[in-house]
Amino acid sequence: MGFEEHTEFFEEISELILNEMPKAEYSSIFNDFVESEFFLIDGDSLLVTCICEKSLKQGQDLHFFYLVERYLVDLIHKGGQFAIVFFKDAEYAYFDFPELLSLRTALILHLQHNNTIDVRTTFSGCLSEEWGAFLKESCPYFLIVADEGLNHLQTHLFNFLIIQSWAKKVNVVLSSGQASGILRLHAYFMPSKHGNRMFFKENKQQIENAYKALTKQLKECRVFAFKPLFGNLIWDNMMEEARETISLLKQLWPEGSDIRHVLCVISCSLSLRMYHHFLGNQKKTTSCQETNIQQGESNCPSLQEMEDLCKLHCLGVVFLLHLPLSQRACIRFITSRWIKNIQVFLQMKKWCEHFLLSNIDTFEFWNLNLIHLCDLSDELLLKNIAFYYENENVQGLQMSLGDTIMKDYEHLWNAVSKLVRKFDVGQPFPLRTTKLNFLKKSPLPIKDTSKEKIPSLGFIPVSSEVIDKFAGDILKDLPFLKRDDPCVTALAKHKEFDELVHWHSHRPLSDDYDRTKCQFDEKSRDPYVLRTVQKYHVFQRFYGSSLESINSRIIVTQNIKPKKNFSVPKSKKANETKAEIIARENEKRLLAKEEQKEEGKWNVLSFSIEEKMKANLNYGIQNLEDFLKSCKSNSVKYRVEMTGLTACLKAWKEHCRSQGKGEDTKDLSIAVQMMKRIHSLMEKYPELLQEADQHLIVRCLKYLGFDDLASSLYPTKVEEDDMKEKKRNKYSVGIGPVRFQLQYMGHHLIRDERKDPDPRVQDFIPDTWQRELLDVVDNNESAVIVAPTSSGKTYVSYYCMEKVLKESQEGVVVYVAPTKALVNQVAATVQNRYTKTMPDGECLCGVFTRDYRHDALNCQVLITVPACLEILLLAPHRQKWVKRIRYVIFDEVHCLGGEIGAEIWEHLLVMIRCPFLALSATISNPEHLTEWLQSVKRYWKQADSVIEQNIAAKRSSGSRASYHKDYSQRKQSYKVRLVLYGERYNDLEKHVCSVKHNEIHFEHFHPCAVLTTDHIERYGFPSDLILSPRETIQLYDAMFECWESWPRAQELGPENFIHFKNKIVVKKMDARKYEESLKAELANWIKNGNAKEAKMVLKNLSPDLAVSSENMTQMFPLLVEKLKKMEKLPALFFLFNLGDVEKRAKSVSTFLKEKQERERPPKADKEAHDMANKLRKVKKSIEKQKIIDEKSQKKPRKMDKSLIHEAEHDNLLRNLEKNLEIPPECTYADQKAVGAEMLQMVFDRVKFTRKGAELKALAERGVGYHHSALNFREKQLVEILFRKGFIRMSGRAGRRGQDLIGDVYFFDIPLPKIEKLIKSNVPELRGQFPFSITFVLRLLLLASKGDDPEDAKAKVLSVLKHSLLSFKQPRAMEMLKLYFLFSLQLLVKEGYLNQEGNAIGFAGLVSHLHYHEPSNFVFVSFLVSGLFHKLCQPTHEGSKHFSQDVMEKLVLVLANLFGRRYFPPKFQDADVKFCQSKVFLEDLPEDFSAALHKYNTTVTKDFASFLLIVSKLADMKQEYQLPLSKINFMGKECEDSQLVSHLMSCKEGRRAISPFVCLSGNSDGDLLQPETPDHVILRTIGISHTQAPLLWPQKYDRQGRKMPLNAYALDFYKHGSLMGLVQDNRMNESEAYLLLKDFSLTIKSISVSLRELCENEEDNVVLAFEQLSETFSGKLKKV
Repeated sequence: MGFEEHTEFFEEISELILNEMPKAEYSSIFNDFVESEFFLIDGDSLLVTCICEKSLKQGQDLHFFYLVERYLVDLIHKGGQFAIVFFKDAEYAYFDFPELLSLRTALILHLQHNNTIDVRTTFSGCLSEEWGAFLKESCPYFLIVADEGLNHLQTHLFNFLIIQSWAKKVNVVLSSGQASGILRLHAYFMPSKHGNRMFFKENKQQIENAYKALTKQLKECRVFAFKPLFGNLIWDNMMEEARETISLLKQLWPEGSDIRHVLCVISCSLSLRMYHHFLGNQKKTTSCQETNIQQGESNCPSLQEMEDLCKLHCLGVVFLLHLPLSQRACIRFITSRWIKNIQVFLQMKKWCEHFLLSNIDTFEFWNLNLIHLCDLSDELLLKNIAFYYENENVQGLQMSLGDTIMKDYEHLWNAVSKLVRKFDVGQPFPLRTTKLNFLKKSPLPIKDTSKEKIPSLGFIPVSSEVIDKFAGDILKDLPFLKRDDPCVTALAKHKEFDELVHWHSHRPLSDDYDRTKCQFDEKSRDPYVLRTVQKYHVFQRFYGSSLESINSRIIVTQNIKPKKNFSVPKSKKANETKAEIIARENEKRLLAKEEQKEEGKWNVLSFSIEEKMKANLNYGIQNLEDFLKSCKSNSVKYRVEMTGLTACLKAWKEHCRSQGKGEDTKDLSIAVQMMKRIHSLMEKYPELLQEADQHLIVRCLKYLGFDDLASSLYPTKVEEDDMKEKKRNKYSVGIGPVRFQLQYMGHHLIRDERKDPDPRVQDFIPDTWQRELLDVVDNNESAVIVAPTSSGKTYVSYYCMEKVLKESQEGVVVYVAPTKALVNQVAATVQNRYTKTMPDGECLCGVFTRDYRHDALNCQVLITVPACLEILLLAPHRQKWVKRIRYVIFDEVHCLGGEIGAEIWEHLLVMIRCPFLALSATISNPEHLTEWLQSVKRYWKQADSVIEQNIAAKRSSGSRASYHKDYSQRKQSYKVRLVLYGERYNDLEKHVCSVKHNEIHFEHFHPCAVLTTDHIERYGFPSDLILSPRETIQLYDAMFECWESWPRAQELGPENFIHFKNKIVVKKMDARKYEESLKAELANWIKNGNAKEAKMVLKNLSPDLAVSSENMTQMFPLLVEKLKKMEKLPALFFLFNLGDVEKRAKSVSTFLKEKQERERPPKADKEAHDMANKLRKVKKSIEKQKIIDEKSQKKPRKMDKSLIHEAEHDNLLRNLEKNLEIPPECTYADQKAVGAEMLQMVFDRVKFTRKGAELKALAERGVGYHHSALNFREKQLVEILFRKGFIRMSGRAGRRGQDLIGDVYFFDIPLPKIEKLIKSNVPELRGQFPFSITFVLRLLLLASKGDDPEDAKAKVLSVLKHSLLSFKQPRAMEMLKLYFLFSLQLLVKEGYLNQEGNAIGFAGLVSHLHYHEPSNFVFVSFLVSGLFHKLCQPTHEGSKHFSQDVMEKLVLVLANLFGRRYFPPKFQDADVKFCQSKVFLEDLPEDFSAALHKYNTTVTKDFASFLLIVSKLADMKQEYQLPLSKINFMGKECEDSQLVSHLMSCKEGRRAISPFVCLSGNSDGDLLQPETPDHVILRTIGISHTQAPLLWPQKYDRQGRKMPLNAYALDFYKHGSLMGLVQDNRMNESEAYLLLKDFSLTIKSISVSLRELCENEEDNVVLAFEQLSETFSGKLKKV
């Protein structure tokens, strides 16, 4: 079948992809662990994307390579690990574009020879077996590919690559629509789905046939393009011609040369020969016009004319060789095009370049310099030379070439002459011997870029104390306008729309705190409200108790005395005071009394526990350990342990005796329990051991077969009782004691924990590093704390809270959590942990999130999220409360390097004056972070000192100073400690899931399996690659097996290892030393020439997995079922797509329902139906009887009848419930975990929530899901029921004191990716761009209107001076200062600041909408210009109601401003019919669009002027280098050539843009164009267009295609259906709900602000927004 026959199938593939595009998630493709994500880039997609860049002009190779390298270096700087793939078949797509064919070849060679990037060119096509094998081996996370090619044939090629990637479980990322920030790259992510994989599988043969037809069609294009030019010469002939010419050149230049010389002389000589051949063919035809080439009106140019063109080209190449980029960037921009007549020759020349570059391997053993492969063609330079010779030179302008250029040009042309051979090409000079004009005549042939020069606007003088202190050092160097300048005088004439005169724009608005929904009226004395509050606190304590099992502690405010240093040993009793002696004696008596009580308790319980151990050892031991946890007396604990040991020995003996003769396997869990007891006795109570007890331990060891250990403990021979030599094997575990402990008791091994209690901690004995944390808090110091999850670092947070609660009734500790879910959990935990009698109106714990707040400003412990604390710190009138803060705890501080809101964490850390604790498990550069924070504290030390001096001075002068007593009286340390701890409390083992014969199987995944010998040799073992004791033994066994003659095999054997020798108790630290020794030994193998054996070790440790093509989504319920059978529930399943989370949970519930249906008796449904009918009848009878009883006197007989009915009703109800109840095997819920009353209470709280019914149904099956779109009540339901053990499909990897071992299961994650995840390093924290224009305005609002001006200004300066981005980076700091000044200029010009830096106009409204920059500025500009008043006209005069049409237009405007979501541009081509939604958002109404254009123009001019000023900070050495290959284009400028000076004369207007971009004729004026790409700007100044508050109405991708906006908000307003958005707008239901909720909150926020600003209660805009807010939120509530 040919290409045409497959047309329909090509369309089917296109539609499949187009339908997936709107579902693509636009998100960061680099997550926090980007280093673990290997991905691929399709080279041709990269080429097409860059070649379509609007700033790039055809033929500007160096500019093109700059675009490619800038994109790639951006990926690398963000941590990207990738390979670039060029398919051989893809080359066929360029036969219609010979100029791109040679460029593609040069790009491949450049990336291979001048960079260290992995470039793959060996795959024939995306359907080849080799490509499939490569994907299987490398397992990329995604492939970056274009969705549209240069023509429809290349688009089909890309489509095949997309569907093949999906088929191989490789996700697709579109190259279009990408947006790069400082740390993240956002793009459209299209995951591989089962349906798409099935499409490929079901149509595999048709796909292969269609692909063959496509490649055949593309090859035919080569014939069509090739034959008219080269006649009877076929492809192979031309390749041979190229090779022959190369051979001749090697003889001519035996010393070697540069690629630009070589390509120039070979392409010129070869193309002239081919053109000579072409003209010969033309003579055989009747006329030139009969050929397939479009020749224009005249005949084909002569050979001599083309020789002249080649001479100009040679001269151009010489210019490339001699001119530095600084000179080339000043080239004139010639607008004229080449005449059509020479297109044939130009195409020939490009083909010849391709033939040469394709045969580059022919130059082997010849010195060919390939560095400048990136700079082979500069068409603008060639046009300049041509223009000079055919226009300026002929008119009498004579310019010398210069000796050096002339000499090199002659050298090149002579070489061309010798290579042509067949005919004479003439002498080098004169350059033009013919009169043909190669360029078309144009009225304006040279673009005058001087007219596009950005005017140097100058700075409007703005001055204040803050501005001068922060940026005063650079102000003197800036051009300032005079006071009488029109730009300055015009500021006073800001005219607002007439109808706004009654608006008080300067009126202070309520802040975000006031606007946030208050859960209860905190000051209300209404009994109902008080009862509701009481219920809330009861529930919170219940919720908190479900999170941790700690008894509530009563806090009493104390007079704080200086803390003792608890890390120093206590001095002798002689130093004790009388009071201390009495206290000690009292404590001693209390302990004795407690011990007596516990002894009595044990005497009561011991018999029952012993009986339980006899019946079932494991169950009995569990009861015994539960008692040990509640017991505090060591002597009692000792007795309990001895009882347990005796029971274990008895059970072991009985078990071994009961073993049959043929049974070798023993239940080692009994032996493990016996050794656990021995560990505990030997390690915890050695001073209590009696001789008889030691005898018992020795007997136990002998029965286990550990004779040597027994002898080491008690050398005297012990009577062996019934243990005879010949029966020894009957009882022995069969392996050595050390191996036994490592292999079977790894997670029970005792850690080296301190035994001396710390009086500051009652719940446990803290480790040394934890005591250091307590010391930090006691000393009012700050600390960065980096310790693994489950290590116990969170305890210091609660110690800090307790300390502040005890100190006073006024001090506040703020706990900053990264998510709202964590806020709710911590708040409940605090309320459960602590009880304190508070003054009226005050409470212990409060919450503040964007959704709701409760007791936030009248509490002592505030739990909040970063954005909400920032609101309070920046609120001018909240500063009195801020001064109460004693400590701030930052949980998960690594969010500082996160994707969203990272800069807010920075702001908080530098604004707070009090000490802080910053907790994290994942920071790889904590030293840098600590150093930065210490620099901030040094600033605050100095600032506090200045403030105190000012207060003292005011006091002495008699004035009443406004100060807070805490700042002057409280001692604060300014030290920032770094506390590092690397040990997990529990072991974490990994397992890989696979499917064999339709069943789930688990394989243990040894961490060393991720390593290679190369990795170990180069980097060593990753610091966080920790082995469990069992995995350490596995490593030794693999090493022993793989090297028979291993010299240290015996020495490093577990029983002989030096740290294990004669140790009864192997400790965790001993096992860690053993692990480190084995790792060091394996590294030495590699170092000392035994890498082969080391490779075998790593291979042997790798799991043997079966590859499955099953639909893993469908297998998910089987995974859960398998975990249940293995007793591994509860479990937590992490998925990274919100929609998938819900689908997986529902699939498990459905699986259990179907299981119940299968196992349900056949007649059960009928019985249930009958009982339900009977129950209804009985209910009616009871109701009738009640009515009769009420009307008549109750007679005994009728009473009996009533009782009979009620009994029948109860019996029927019980039977029906029993019939309908979920069988235990059809639910994962533990019904005993939660009482019926408690369960009902939890369910009642979500009765009316959106997902409440669904979550309840899932919970009854023991399943839950948890994600950001749930409201807090729904999240709490899942959290409580999971923690209580009712829901068992959720969990965590291990908690200190609760879990000894954690299991991680990798499901549907390819092995290579698992290896990368385990091996990759934790990411480094890097600074974000620290502030926006709105943030600058918020800072200045605080500085000018703060309650305490000095304090406010100190905070503002701290933020401005201490960004992480500029820490130790003076150039970055200077850039930020200039950006700050740019922000001031914009705010002044737009009327939000005056020249004293004080807020004016609608500054309050803009800052209140700070979440939405730049839309906040645009919205206010619309308001000020009167557009909303024009739009918001009521239905009739005097009415307060607005028509549906007005409301829809208002939503249209707002949807264009807020919550913007774009579709991929290609989706517009989809042939899809929509049912309810319009889907694509319409443009703004004309008047709004014009106002937006005006706003954008103003801001663009200001930003461009700012870029001109900041350009002086650029590192021009780097700017003249290619970003990735670092090829340098600097050099001494050519001064002896008049022609060079003439052509490179445009020095003005090229300061703020990259010199590489200037090569395409771009100038500073292009910065004024809409959506100028960031790569146009100088890259080393650290500024991008995202820092300008611009809102372009249209967004285009790099190929110039419009990206339509999703009309979800307007569509929802019209039809009110979430499912409509799912169906038509292709949105996930929960994500759509979140977006609509945010949109609704934005409308409400605007509505409230407008009402507060306007005194006219009947203002149409205010009324319209209130109507819209009410309508929109009403529609949202209904879903």
